[in-house]
Amino acid sequence: MKLLALDSSAISAGCAISDDGQVIAESFVKVGLTHSETLLPMVVNTLANAKLTDTDIDCFAVSAGPGSFTGIRIGVAAVKGMAFPRQTPCIGVSTLEAIAWNGIGFPGVICAAMDARRGQVYNALFRFEEGKIDRLCDDRAISIAELTDELSYEDGSVLLVGDGAALCYETMRAKLPDILLAPEHIRYQRGSGVAMAALRMYEEQGGQSPEQLVPTYLRLSQAERELKKKTS
Repeated sequence: MKLLALDSSAISAGCAISDDGQVIAESFVKVGLTHSETLLPMVVNTLANAKLTDTDIDCFAVSAGPGSFTGIRIGVAAVKGMAFPRQTPCIGVSTLEAIAWNGIGFPGVICAAMDARRGQVYNALFRFEEGKIDRLCDDRAISIAELTDELSYEDGSVLLVGDGAALCYETMRAKLPDILLAPEHIRYQRGSGVAMAALRMYEEQGGQSPEQLVPTYLRLSQAERELKKKTS
């Protein structure tokens, strides 16, 4: 099965293609341009490098949230646009679970963190066991202070990954001596992580139609919060 995976959930953007479970092509950018400028050209180039077209793809995957509201919508819309013509199966994966695949092989807790502003991060905890990533808690929005307290009860090292990892590290390192910040090249969201998470989901529950693919938000957008204040 050939699977095309996208991520545009935060500052970086990524695209990867897997063939029978092996990543055969991948692109990654973090250049400050908007995802509307970078994502589709990246898809075209990655497909061309793999000598494929979108009609060769058997399943599309995307990080469906949490993350940037605009970025998630761009990624989901791109996948829907490619999948609709042939009703190709789609998979929306947790951005946090996709990030956790960057820590594959790490012997401790993998802490995926995305900057959610206002002193919070989108977060979930994972552990790599028996060749797969196991989830330790649901995706959530949590304050960095609360997360620090929770991690203080973990035995062994903790690896921080995600675009909020450096922010957490600066706050946590004084209290958590075993906390580790993932190096730059495996810290951010990548298309390959989306692909690996999607393959596992496809094996367990199959795909969904393009119509069923929707973003997953953990909290209201700023505009929605402000509207709610005005109307309450």
